[in-house]
Amino acid sequence: MEKEKLTASEDAIDRAGFIKCMAWAGTGVLWMMSGGALKAFGMSQLLDKTTGGLKKGLLLPPADFSFVQISDSHIGFNKAANTDVTGTLQAAIAKINAMPVAPAFVLHTGDLSHLAQADEFDTLDQMLKTVKTEKIFFVPGEHDVLNDNGKQYLDRYGKGTKGSGWYSFDAKGVHFIGLVNVVDMAEGGLGVLGEEQLRWLEGDLRDLSASTPIVVFAHIPLWAVYPQWGWGTSDSERALTLLRRFGSVSVLNGHIHQTMLKIEGNITFHTATSTAFPQPQPGAAAAPGPMKVPAEKLRGLLGLTDVHYIEHNHSLAITDTPLI
Repeated sequence: MEKEKLTASEDAIDRAGFIKCMAWAGTGVLWMMSGGALKAFGMSQLLDKTTGGLKKGLLLPPADFSFVQISDSHIGFNKAANTDVTGTLQAAIAKINAMPVAPAFVLHTGDLSHLAQADEFDTLDQMLKTVKTEKIFFVPGEHDVLNDNGKQYLDRYGKGTKGSGWYSFDAKGVHFIGLVNVVDMAEGGLGVLGEEQLRWLEGDLRDLSASTPIVVFAHIPLWAVYPQWGWGTSDSERALTLLRRFGSVSVLNGHIHQTMLKIEGNITFHTATSTAFPQPQPGAAAAPGPMKVPAEKLRGLLGLTDVHYIEHNHSLAITDTPLI
């Protein structure tokens, strides 16, 4: 049987089409980044409707390595929006473990727990031990720094990091930067990076070539998704100014529990769905928060992000996969 092949002309959609597509929160899109330009492929071509995994025999673009982003697991949450957050996180883990090639690592972009309780972190740790990957990297969400300003989070996940948990690392020619924008913020307010972290970021980037691909990951978006709900970071422009000299920058965030994408020059912003519960679209409710949906639709609004990197042309392919 001949393997399925995708070409850019078969299912490419423009940016306006992407926004329309993402209004259907459970729909995933594979993004190919090349020279700052994105091409998209509908997940309907990639996923097997029966198994929820990649179609057998599907030829994906070659990649030197891949990694997965998960976000907002909210272990400890137990309300009508999802009474089994461990079950939906386990579904995400099962999809990771079913991938034909194990990801090099996993990024968790915050709100690991719901109330920053020790038993919540313990449960998460036990579950993540089952993920088939070499390493898991973390940044905190605002729910992870409740009560103690992040001390317990740092004790568990912040070894070797700077300040309130920021750090960087390199993988296959890509420079990854984990930022923290959830400490010292007002309740419901915008995220804050702070002077100390911004000075560190400037030094971290100083000696890098402008051709180095950069991936930034943080909990709250670094662009103004909806400031009225605190969906943005007050001093992000200073960080973005430092990043604009690089030819390829991808910024991965969580917090808003839905997929959104914004492109500014060579910077692509991508927010991830939650593994716990959805939130309303910006301005579609009186306030943000857990959104109750019919049980049969819940897993279509939750998911994970799979990213493939192609070393020689500095491209990222981003696939959002719902848990159905």
